[in-house]
Amino acid sequence: MILTYKECIEKYGSDYQIKKEMKAGKLFQKEKGYYSLQKSCSEIEMIITKFPRAIYTGESAYYYFGLTDVIPDKHYLATKRTDSRIKDENVRQVFVKDDIFEIEYRGLMISIYGQERLLVDLIRTKSKLPFDYYKEIIGSYRSRAESMDFFLIEEYASKFRTKKAIMNAIQLEIL
Repeated sequence: MILTYKECIEKYGSDYQIKKEMKAGKLFQKEKGYYSLQKSCSEIEMIITKFPRAIYTGESAYYYFGLTDVIPDKHYLATKRTDSRIKDENVRQVFVKDDIFEIEYRGLMISIYGQERLLVDLIRTKSKLPFDYYKEIIGSYRSRAESMDFFLIEEYASKFRTKKAIMNAIQLEIL
């Protein structure tokens, strides 16, 4: 479990007590202002603690939903347009309107866009992705077509000027 400095102060009472816990080996500093109760913690847990308002999207979301087996090289996060820029070399940030969903991944609850929203984004960003990677994800979507909410897909697509092109591509690629 990752704790912020503020949470540590609430739990231990003072900076002195935090340092005392660290010396005793019960608390570990991971980064400035972030502490863990375990010696090692996952990078995902660190990211969701550092950026609680961010939503996993793009290549990260495709991987966590099991649509691809390609492990993303960075954490792809979406934030509101009004949020400040994330200054972390392991994060690729996208500014969007917000629609949040949560899934459990390796025991962690992470905010992530739904599969329907990701499909619309996949079709929109098709030209920016390697062809093999795109085809792998589309193939995964084909195998899940019966379980997808196409009314929701149409609702997401309607938010873009290219709604007709998006829906035509989805019909050709998925159905």
